[in-house]
Formats: sequence, structure tokens, C-alpha cells
Amino acid sequence: MSEEGVRVAAVTGGTRGIGFGVARALVGAGWAVAVGSRSDEAVAAAGAALETEAPGRVFSRVLDVRDRRSCRAFVEETVRHFGRLDTLVNNAGAGRFESIRDLAHEDWDLQIRTNLDGVFHCSQAAIPHLEGNEEGGWIINIGSISSRTAIAGGAGYNASKFGLLGLTEAMMLDLRHQNIRVTIIMPGSVETPFLGSPPNPEESWKLRPEDVGRTILDLMRYPAHALPSRIEIRPTRPPRR
Repeated sequence: MSEEGVRVAAVTGGTRGIGFGVARALVGAGWAVAVGSRSDEAVAAAGAALETEAPGRVFSRVLDVRDRRSCRAFVEETVRHFGRLDTLVNNAGAGRFESIRDLAHEDWDLQIRTNLDGVFHCSQAAIPHLEGNEEGGWIINIGSISSRTAIAGGAGYNASKFGLLGLTEAMMLDLRHQNIRVTIIMPGSVETPFLGSPPNPEESWKLRPEDVGRTILDLMRYPAHALPSRIEIRPTRPPRR
């Protein structure tokens, strides 16, 4: 159970990269946070790391956003653990980059089911709890600049992220009168192990995961009558082409 007045966020894909940066930013600002991802080891490690910074304000659980039942269990257990839910951050994502002629069906399915279906499943599970929140609820979907700019080799990734932009904007219209605000954040290049490679010192120009976390905290300070529905964040000085 969270302390009275402590707001609660659930972050999917919250064990590394942008998701972990968001979770750290939130607990650093006094929030209670639930994090979930598919790996038992990653969930345990991220939960332990966050718990050292915010004792009693962290809940971690294995979550597969491609599975509707897993999404519902993650949300329901978060609410049971903390007693409420204020914000859902749909961050879990997958990327496989190949020409359309070479893209494997399994990789197409992975991206659509993770980047698009996962947001649908988690949001549907969270809505009943968010709309009952007297202070108003918020759903924040982590998209990408690739939500509106196509790249070669990005057939599956672009399809899922363009779809996420459309889903977010429709959700915003559906839920605004249920006291739930919906926003998509679309970062440019972020220094994360998203594609399996370690951070590269030569890529220090990129955004950091904590930049996205800071943006979410800024959103939370907006007055109830204001809704920034679409936010792009770009590196200030990317390499010249």
C-alpha cells in the first residue's frame, strides 16, 4: 500500500533503457512505481536497484505485453500492492530492422504484438482504475520519431510506431471526458541498449533515458485543463550529414 498522497505509475519495459530511466525519475520525484518486463532476472535486478533508492515504493513483476492476461495481471497486482494507479507508461518495445523482402514473419509479429498490441492490452486493463482516480489519470505511450518518419529497413518498426501514433490520438479522444489524459512521447535517438549493443562513447550526442523521464515529470505538472497530446524530443546537436 502506498503512503497517502503518493502517486503510482506502472511502467512496461521498465527494467532497462528508457523504461528504467523513467522509473528512476519517478521514484526520485517521490512516486511509487511498478515495473515489468519479460525477464525474471531483469525484473529482479531492476526492482532491487530501484528499491535502494525508494524503499517501499517499488513493485516489480514479470510481464509479457503480448499476452492480454499478463497485462491485466500486472495492472491488477500493481493496484492491489499500492492501492491505486495514477499513470500508465506504455514503454515496452521491440525493433527488428530488415528490408521488407527479408523481414521474417516472426520479427513482424514481434514488433506489432509488442509495440502496438501491448499498448492496447495494458491500456484496456488500466482504464477502469485510471477513470476512477479523483485526481485524473494519465496514459503515456512511448513512441519514436519513427512514429511519423519512415526509414529504410523499418517496415515492421514503422508500421507499429505509426500505428501507435494513431492509436494514441484515438485513445485521447475516447478518454478525455473520462478524466484520463493520453499523450505520446516521440524521442529521437536515445543512448540505450535497445538493439543489443552497449553504449558507445562516440554517441554521446544522443538523448539519455532520463531525458524522457524528465519530460514525463514535466507533463505531470501541467494543470488539469491542459493536455500536451504529442511531444517530440530530439538531440540538440546530432552529427552533421
